[in-house]
Amino acid sequence: MLHCNMNASNALLLPGLEDLLGDLQYARRSGDMGRLALLAYCEVRRWARQAGEQALAERSTELITNSPHTSREEFMEQVDELIGELEKVHTRIASALAHSHA
Repeated sequence: MLHCNMNASNALLLPGLEDLLGDLQYARRSGDMGRLALLAYCEVRRWARQAGEQALAERSTELITNSPHTSREEFMEQVDELIGELEKVHTRIASALAHSHA
């Protein structure tokens, strides 16, 4: 029963994660630092908490609330790392869902 509930929960979380990744990737390509900060602090943190990804939620908070970044490039590198972490979570969830339907 728990396994079934986890799969249902993952199925509900996956579309939100895909939308979030799309928004982050678009803002990153556009170089929109304000949008990236908003997405990282508010949306990634919210999604990660809902998904039980506490380390990811903390990482997104630290990206914005820790000491000022020394440069735009440093901020963008950290955003790229956050996007990479989200992509790994996406792969893990999508893979788990695919295996549950096989």
